[in-house]
This record gives sequence, structure tokens and C-alpha cells, in this order.
Amino acid sequence: MAVSGEEQGGDGRDGPLWWDRRRAAVLDVSLAGVSVAECAAEGVVFARDTGVPVVLGVLFGALTGAVVVLRRRMPIAVVLVGIAVTPAEMGFLLSLVGLYTLAACEVPRRITATLSVMSFAATFVVTYVRTVGEEEAGRTLVVGLSLFMAVALTVPPVLLGMYVGARRRLMESLQERADSLERELSLLADRAEERAEWARTEERTRIAREMHDVVAHRVSLMVVHAAAVQAVAVKDPVKAAQNAALVGDMGRQALTELREMLGVLRTPRPERPERPERVVERVPAPVVPVSPGGEDGPGLAGLEALVGQSRAAGMVVELDVRGAAGAYPAVVEQTAYRVVQEALTNCHKHAPGARVVVRLGRREGEVAVQVENGPGVAGAALPGLPSGGNGLVGMRERVVGLGGVFVSGPTDAGGFRVSAVLPGVPRG
Repeated sequence: MAVSGEEQGGDGRDGPLWWDRRRAAVLDVSLAGVSVAECAAEGVVFARDTGVPVVLGVLFGALTGAVVVLRRRMPIAVVLVGIAVTPAEMGFLLSLVGLYTLAACEVPRRITATLSVMSFAATFVVTYVRTVGEEEAGRTLVVGLSLFMAVALTVPPVLLGMYVGARRRLMESLQERADSLERELSLLADRAEERAEWARTEERTRIAREMHDVVAHRVSLMVVHAAAVQAVAVKDPVKAAQNAALVGDMGRQALTELREMLGVLRTPRPERPERPERVVERVPAPVVPVSPGGEDGPGLAGLEALVGQSRAAGMVVELDVRGAAGAYPAVVEQTAYRVVQEALTNCHKHAPGARVVVRLGRREGEVAVQVENGPGVAGAALPGLPSGGNGLVGMRERVVGLGGVFVSGPTDAGGFRVSAVLPGVPRG
């Protein structure tokens, strides 16, 4: 089935039979009606010239003209019928419409050219034969008139059909490109939304880790000091007062760090200039990570104070530092600090009274930290601190995220060891 140009590009098929649209069916039926009337009138003349009954000539002309209704489904057949009835001098509208439809539809160009030449030749020959017998007409005039009629009835409909077909194909191509671009923009918007959602999830996870590290460590020390206050309140009021003061200091430090963290999160972003609305404006802006507690946060220089806080809570902690101090990125130092902080918090929770060794090794290109505790003292009361099971997971995520190596597990002596090796330059 060859399809001509007019019915293409509709929103959907709503026409009868082979028509895609109703108005295409109405147009073809109307053209067929005009063609039937024309061919029926010409059939009367044909019947008189050939000596056949007029009824048969009219019927033959009507059937011939009705072929126009098939122009969209079988344009080649319509053109062949027009060529076949050319000697009978009927079907001029049939030939014009057939050639136009043939040139506009998606048939091979060689077929269009062949049938156009055949129609041209048939019109030329019939016109020449009909006029060559005229006494007052010279041969040159006959040839010129025949050539004129052949060109007039063949070339215009073919050229118009080729133009309409080329324009339709161009519009279809542009529409396909527009649809493809819209699909690509929609896909990019979906991917950008996924990336933004992933970034938001990562940021929530990172903030949760920061709050866990800040709150868990400070509150753990506060609980330990509070238990010490309760134990020595009657026997040693001076010691109880000192522990109570430490609890207050820990609480104030925790509040300060949380306040700094929330202050960073609440910092308004600079307003962006308004831009014209486009499809891509549906893409949400990516979440920009923030660093709670200041730009850099705690670093390796704060390990001594961190260990001192645990010592003040009654834990026996040894700090072993090896290697010359070097300049490391802030995120590397902060990650090393948080690993030691969380490991000490776990020691307070799960190994009360145990001896703890904190090791820090600094070499060119990497930083290594290790926190190892022995078995807890038998009979020592656990502080009853809740555990969410996120400490080791958070440490591993921090270290692996920078391209480092994290190892944790029990020791042969019955204790627990946490080790992390961080590259001097974090992996981008």
C-alpha cells in the first residue's frame, strides 16, 4: 500500500476503510464524484465515436472516474487507468489527480518517472493523432500543440506532487527531531532528578554521621561522668563536684558543635537570577555538601584533647604518635579524628575499665590511625549507653569514601581493634 501525503501527521486514525482521517475520505469521495461526472459526459462522446450504446459509454466512463477514490491506496493503478483511457479522451481529472498523488506518495522515484513518461507519451500521441488530420493545421503546429498538451497535463501535477511530498517529509523529519529532543530532555531531567535525589540522600547520610559522631561521643562521656558523680557523691563530694563540672563542660561542647552544625545547614543560599522557563528548568539544583562545625572541623591536632577527655572520664588511654607532622587535606584529618572519636565512644560503651591504645602514624602520602582496647574489667558496670549499630558502618563509609582502607574486628586477647589508612590526597 502506497500512502500519499495529505493524511500523514494526524493525531490518530479516525477515518473509514484505508483513510486515516475523515476529511481525507470526504475529499477523495468528492473528487471521485466530479471525476465520475466528467468521465460519464465524455463517455457519451466516446460511445458515439465508437458506435457502442450510449449507456455502455456512460457506464464505462462512470466506472473509470470512480477509480479516483482509490488514489491513496493504489496510486499506481489510478495512473495506469488514466493512461489506458487516454485514447478515449476521458479522465483528465483522473490523470491529473493520479499523477499528483503518485509523485507525492512514498513510491520509488523510478516508478514515478516511468509512469510520468508513459502518461506524457500517451497524451502527446493521442493529441497528435486527433489534430494531424485537420487541413488548416500544419505539422509544426500539430507537434507544438501536442507537446503543449502533454506538458500541461503531465508536468504541473508531477512537480506539485513532488513539492508537497518533499515538504511533508521535511515536516515529518522536523517533528521526529523535535520529539526525539523532547524525549532526550525528559530523560536528562529524569537523570538529573535521580542524581539530585542521590545527592540529597548522601548529604542526609553524611549529616547523620556527623551528628552521630558529635552527639554520641559527648553524651557517652557525660553518661560516664554522671555515673561517677552518682558513685562518689556521698563519699567524695569534691570528686563529685569535679565530675559534675566535667558533665557541664561536655554538655556545653556538644551544644556548641550542634549549634555550629545547624547554623551551617540554615545558611541561606545566594539567590540565582531568574531565567526563562524551559523544560530543563524542571531539573532540581544539586545539593551542595556542607561541613558542620566550621569549614575544616576537627583535625589531627585535636587528638590529644580528645584522648584527654576520655582520660578525664576514667579510661586508661595511651596515645602513640609516630611520624613528623605534615600538611594533609582537612577532610582527611577530620575523617581520622572521627574514626578515633567513634572508636573511643565504643570503648566507653562496650569495654568499661579496659586499657586503650590510640596510635597515629604519619607518612608521606598517607595517614594511619588505630584504636585498640583490651578486654573489659570483670565486674565493671556497663554505662548502659544505647547503640544503634551505625558506628562501624559510618567509619567504614568515611574511610572508603576517601579511597582508604578500613579494618575492624576482635583481637586474640579478647579486645577490639579499629584500623584505618587514609591517603594523603582524597580520591575525587
